[in-house]
Amino acid sequence: MITFFVTFLLSLMVALVLTLVVRNRALAWGWVDQANSSRKVHVRPIPRLGGIAIVAGFFAPLCALFLVDSGVGYLFRSYETLVWGLFCGGTAIAMLGLYDDLHGAGARLKFGVQFGVAIALYMLGFRVELIANPFGAEFSLGVLSLPFTLLWIVGVINALNLIDGLDGLAGGVAFFGVGTNFILSLVRGDVVMCLLMAALAGAILGFLVFNFNPASIFMGDTGSMFLGFVLAAVSLKTSTKSGTAVAMLVPVIALGLPIMDTLLAMIRRSIMGRPMFSADKEHIHHRLMSRLVLSHRSAVLVLYGLCALFTLTALGLNFANSAQSAMLLVGMAVVIFVLMRKLGYLDLRRAGAVGEARRKNIRLRSLVKEYSRAIRAAPSLPAVWDAVRPLAEALDVARLELRLQHQRDGHTEGIVFETLRPAGSALSLDMRVEIKEAEQPLGWLSLSWRDGRAELSRDEELAVELVADAVAERAASLMALAEAEPGRVVALRR
Repeated sequence: MITFFVTFLLSLMVALVLTLVVRNRALAWGWVDQANSSRKVHVRPIPRLGGIAIVAGFFAPLCALFLVDSGVGYLFRSYETLVWGLFCGGTAIAMLGLYDDLHGAGARLKFGVQFGVAIALYMLGFRVELIANPFGAEFSLGVLSLPFTLLWIVGVINALNLIDGLDGLAGGVAFFGVGTNFILSLVRGDVVMCLLMAALAGAILGFLVFNFNPASIFMGDTGSMFLGFVLAAVSLKTSTKSGTAVAMLVPVIALGLPIMDTLLAMIRRSIMGRPMFSADKEHIHHRLMSRLVLSHRSAVLVLYGLCALFTLTALGLNFANSAQSAMLLVGMAVVIFVLMRKLGYLDLRRAGAVGEARRKNIRLRSLVKEYSRAIRAAPSLPAVWDAVRPLAEALDVARLELRLQHQRDGHTEGIVFETLRPAGSALSLDMRVEIKEAEQPLGWLSLSWRDGRAELSRDEELAVELVADAVAERAASLMALAEAEPGRVVALRR
């Protein structure tokens, strides 16, 4: 136990110091998460690279074991596949997250790296070969072992990423998962797994000191994807060493909150006709705040309590017989059902409205693709505006403005396009999306509604963001052409 405590303490101290250093450097260099979307719950720019401290805090005591001539160090080094899998896979996932935090990574790149790492882990022996059945014989996966393992690893990585929406939430959820794995490993006498979990627990708590509400730093994708990776990989190892009939159910229940939230997001976006990887404000933590009128901190504490319940259920399943396992699962199912009812996920009265929203969203997505293609093919800035203008009618806005500008010879030059429509006379609801390419501001797209609405739907917000991205891409190339060949391109008017 002393070794575990020293590992935890070293990891905690490294994470504490590095989180402070990273926070200060990120603020100085402008690497912050801007509060410029309705989906954001913070109101000021916050540094988003805290995941670096989590990664370093986790690896620091483990690297020290390579230098220490002791029985524990020798035992740790003897687990070659486990060490290689966690170090190499964890580094790859952390680098992917860091790139995403700094520059933004598309879904194709993210899934490419994640599935590549998952395949490598499978080849190293991190795999699911049996599906437990608490009421009968185990089911052998056979050829389905590979796809099931890949889906588990990639799914947990992205589940932790999706749940990272409130201060301290992803770190707290991961900590409960770590606690479950530590207790199970301690009971089985698995020293190496206990060391890993002690290191990860210290790294998480060291970061949470600065991340709990009100947070002064976020973990970003670097931290959330890394935590998901480690928990997914470690869960595979702990489940394969379990002698119980519910081996794989234990990590599933232990990570029940992020898994449940991810499944709900996939179902919700499929039903509503939204892109599967679009962001929204309908996650469990968002609904706790809006439906139950909870504060930021209260919502996080409620979810901590739910995670604790999942943890106790997972531990109970590990030691229970078939009848007791059935009772635990039924009890957990009742709790989940009541929670879903309270949060409005099972409200059948909205079925008609959902169908109408789905048809509207599918049509809007089609129009946005059409507008984006026209924008990217526009030969001039006025042609870009001609491609953007139909958005006013599609979204029923009263006023649509596109402003483009750049610096030239020490002066700001720009051009403004505007269209007005008779679309109501109520108080104006305004939205402005910054147009920028590679962090270089190029202007903005402004919209105003006067039809009495109090807020924008996420689908309309997403449509505007996609159009703004297309405008930024084309405007940047046209402005660059104007600089290179001023004689061939009409200059922007001041």
